[in-house]
Amino acid sequence: MTSTNRRLDASPCGSEMSSLSQTQYAKKKLIMIPPEEKLKLFDSRAQAHENNQEFDACIQDLVRCVALTRLVYGEGHLKLAQAHARLAKAYFQFKGNLKIYTKINMHRLCVFAHTGVESAGHYFEQSLSAYKNCVGVQDPAFLAAQDDFCRFLLLNDQQERCIEIQRASLTSKRSTFGDLSAEVADTLQLIGSVEMTEGRMKQAHSTMTKCLEIQNLLYGPQHKKTKATQKAVDMLARAPDVAVAKRQQKPGRRKTTS
Repeated sequence: MTSTNRRLDASPCGSEMSSLSQTQYAKKKLIMIPPEEKLKLFDSRAQAHENNQEFDACIQDLVRCVALTRLVYGEGHLKLAQAHARLAKAYFQFKGNLKIYTKINMHRLCVFAHTGVESAGHYFEQSLSAYKNCVGVQDPAFLAAQDDFCRFLLLNDQQERCIEIQRASLTSKRSTFGDLSAEVADTLQLIGSVEMTEGRMKQAHSTMTKCLEIQNLLYGPQHKKTKATQKAVDMLARAPDVAVAKRQQKPGRRKTTS
């Protein structure tokens, strides 16, 4: 009876030791895996964590993916830029999902949110730098990553910086996609929307009118995008400073009588 009790008392400790040895074995096994295989492993693990909304674990694995991508492909590779972009989006997504966790202490929630914003901004900028070095500022991949960064800025009350980047990107977008492209129209619409929000009605009217001209040619006047922009242009046309500017232009267009 005594020996049985001793065996029962010893079993939890034995179980813990077994679990510990398995963990150590798994770590040693992971160390022996080549970097390329580790990258695939952490990449698939990060995706699984994201699918299960385990954002903290997802971010940890994506940080490893960035380090491994740098090791496997080098600094100037497109895959490193993509890894930075994915990590930035994950940080931003994690910040957006913090409000779900209502049981978290409010102070910790604020700290996590602030950290998420700073980290997302940092990795977005690293992504843009990597894309720029790898493919250049006129490449569609760089321009798409730049648009993602601008959306991040816009959602974090950094409108001025967002618009500054978007205005600067117009030349590259016109060169890459064409003057009458959806990308140029979307950029003009974003700039015009922010100008309107900030009360710069005359400037917003000019920007939105340019956007409307492109959308009319691309989609036609009955498309929902064109209709929405037309509505904004009509509303802006009624703003006092826009109306005054229009009236001042009319005398110059007066018809001459024969």
